[in-house]
Amino acid sequence: MGEEGLKKRKGEDKGREDRQSIQSHEPQTMNLQKQVGLISGISMIVGTIIGSGIFVSPKSVLANVEAVGPCLTIWAACGVLATLGALCFAELGTMITKSGGEYPYLMEAFGPIPAFLFSWTSLLVTKPSSFAIICLSFAEYASAPFYPGCDPPQVVIKCLAAAAIVVITIVNSLSVKLGSYLQNFLTAAKMIIVTIIIISGIVLLAQGKTENFKDSFKDSKISVSSISLAFYNGLWAYDGWNQLNYITEELKNPYRNLPLSIIIGIPLVTVCYVLINISYFTVMTSTELLQSQAVAVTFGDRVLYPASWIVPLFVVFSTIGSANGTCFTAGRLVYVAGREGHMLKVLSYISVKRLTPAPALIFYGAIAIIYIIPGDIDTLINYFSFAVWIFYGLTVFALIVMRFTRKELKRPIRIPIIIPIIVTLVSIVLVLAPIITAPELAYLYCVLFILSGLIVYALFVHLKFNWPQRISKPVTMHLQMLLEVVPEEEVTK
Repeated sequence: MGEEGLKKRKGEDKGREDRQSIQSHEPQTMNLQKQVGLISGISMIVGTIIGSGIFVSPKSVLANVEAVGPCLTIWAACGVLATLGALCFAELGTMITKSGGEYPYLMEAFGPIPAFLFSWTSLLVTKPSSFAIICLSFAEYASAPFYPGCDPPQVVIKCLAAAAIVVITIVNSLSVKLGSYLQNFLTAAKMIIVTIIIISGIVLLAQGKTENFKDSFKDSKISVSSISLAFYNGLWAYDGWNQLNYITEELKNPYRNLPLSIIIGIPLVTVCYVLINISYFTVMTSTELLQSQAVAVTFGDRVLYPASWIVPLFVVFSTIGSANGTCFTAGRLVYVAGREGHMLKVLSYISVKRLTPAPALIFYGAIAIIYIIPGDIDTLINYFSFAVWIFYGLTVFALIVMRFTRKELKRPIRIPIIIPIIVTLVSIVLVLAPIITAPELAYLYCVLFILSGLIVYALFVHLKFNWPQRISKPVTMHLQMLLEVVPEEEVTK
């Protein structure tokens, strides 16, 4: 076919595309779709925050303050702090409407290096290891009924956890709407068991089961270090309060739905957490709660027998829901980092048919499966979790900085500046508390790992060596054909 024939064919194709666009009134673009509404946003927050923590081990907060009164106060205070932090993120999310959570905010305020260090730490450690731990918790509870009287074999737990990661990754890669619907269902399921525990506690209180609340501040251990560590453990249970900022580009009407989801979702979680802890204390003394391996199961055995099997079943729903919410949002961080050139370019591609960041989600799931292989990574996560608050504090500090350096940015939500100042100061305390009170080399290793990202950034992002690009180009091309993914189109404003 000659050159003129090619031009004619292109012209006919272009005309056909134009006619289809006019008929549909809505041209198709290769971009992430806005499919997450207010109800889905609230479900994402509630479903991601309420995981296995509140059902399995709330004793970590009690162990640090050693009394019922301070324990309940800490749970409520953690909810207030999470709400304040989320409100800071609401201003950031409506000011910079890009997915990826802290990443785009650090990029705008401080440049590419802090943003890269955040993505480096999150993508390779905190996010996938957290995903792995949640799925391991799911696997333990799902396999327990099949091994009565003994612990399930580790190989069974690990295989089941890996299967859960694969299923969740596939679901979220296939459809944003499917992942969102699954989250809504699992959130509704876990709210059922939350409601059962809360109502049972209220009934027991009405029957006069209040002896464990008498002199509730007696013999408490109150100090800066104990309160800091109690906060640290409590906030770990609230982790996920910033999840909607990872999918801002997929929120319908983000200026309205992002702050509303936060204002409704996190206080709802706070009320649930405090009431659940009150319910626990109606049937257990502080000593009994500290000795229980799974507090919710102990509660179920004492209150719901012979229907106590309901508790482990709904803990399974709860953990898988938390894992789904984590995967749904954290995959967007990989996607945004790839789009900015801080990760492999193919990770920023989206599915032609599904319009989901499939390569990013698959990468995230694969790293999580690697974290399942070692025996016990709980300790590793505890040491690295303080790194999360380094970046939380830095991100909220970015909000303060941009009030002065980026005055031209439109701010649909503008919170009082005292709120980010409080959250920044608390973040500093949370980061320094475990280092000062229980200094260990593991914290140094964590800091060294974060700083090692500077070497990776200098070699592969700043200097852009040619040999990694020569290797990645054919890999990218083959993955693009295999997964049927393409680069995101620029949206015309």
